[in-house]
Amino acid sequence: MPRYQRFLGAAAALSLALPGFAVRAADPDLLILDWSGYEEDPYWAAYAEKYGDMPTYSFFGDEEEAFQKLRSGFRADVAHPCPQSVEKWIAAGLIEPWDISRIPSYANVAEIYRTDPVFVQDGKVYFIPADMGATAIAYNTDALSAEDVSTLQIFTDPGLEGRISLPDVVDDAYALAYLATGLSDWTKATEEDFQKASAWLRQVHPLVRTYWTDGAELAQLMGTGEVLLGWTWNETPVQLQQEGKPIAFEREPVEGSSMWFCGYVNIKDGPGSEDKANDFMESFLQPPVADYMVSEWGYGHSNAAAMAAIDSAALDEVGLGAIKGPVLQQVPMDIRLREKMVAEFERIKAGF
Repeated sequence: MPRYQRFLGAAAALSLALPGFAVRAADPDLLILDWSGYEEDPYWAAYAEKYGDMPTYSFFGDEEEAFQKLRSGFRADVAHPCPQSVEKWIAAGLIEPWDISRIPSYANVAEIYRTDPVFVQDGKVYFIPADMGATAIAYNTDALSAEDVSTLQIFTDPGLEGRISLPDVVDDAYALAYLATGLSDWTKATEEDFQKASAWLRQVHPLVRTYWTDGAELAQLMGTGEVLLGWTWNETPVQLQQEGKPIAFEREPVEGSSMWFCGYVNIKDGPGSEDKANDFMESFLQPPVADYMVSEWGYGHSNAAAMAAIDSAALDEVGLGAIKGPVLQQVPMDIRLREKMVAEFERIKAGF
């Protein structure tokens, strides 16, 4: 079954759950606050071999929701934010360092992450990358040509009014806007760059049919032809292509595309077992998880050694191969700028 169909089942379960309640309850000694879908069996297989059961999962829709949930007193042991949130979560006192001595596979994480000053402070590791993917143009080949999507300015085409979808994710939306206005490294963004990117998103907003909240939603819209153009994670076009839909993925428009990654943090004073939290992280970093993530989800994995063992043709097939042109890496940025992006994006979506 394609992953986006599995996601629909998980989303339906989530919609029936009361806020703050775990959607999948199992081991009471480990509660993971996660994106829906990551509760699938292969992610905790090694953990289950040791403890006989899966962790308990509770889900969030975006990182700000997860942040507010934890700030309001919700208790979890492990959570799955993306890098732009790490500094904010540390400053809020929500997370504590991992015990790397209990997670030997951390040594296989790429050095660029193991030396990042946001993730590793005073020799203490606060964030372990887990998954990664590309964000670029998905388009309907029956309606649009490769030439049409050779530039990100296709998103400003009035002829596509009501046939465009953008992510309801501030980082992905601004990655698009920064690239479209000439910036491929948002760690160097100035106030002027921010204003230009915001103005570009305002220009696009009247043309947007919807801001998609998960890959399943966008897959439905693009699969039926209601949406012809989307800015999306590589998961969606990969799954639609498997379904025989006329959807292509363009990662090399002239202005560039983006790469994202997310990971796990150790929640401070979690109610469960610290040993089990470390063992879960070790379980997630195993090579079979990388194989599953690439083949079934079309995403990459933070175990660099495991990823190096995967055939390059397989990575090309899911939209993770090497490309030419600019790539905006969604690495940590100035936290003050990101807070401005969060506030401005809400205003733009509201029509202001």
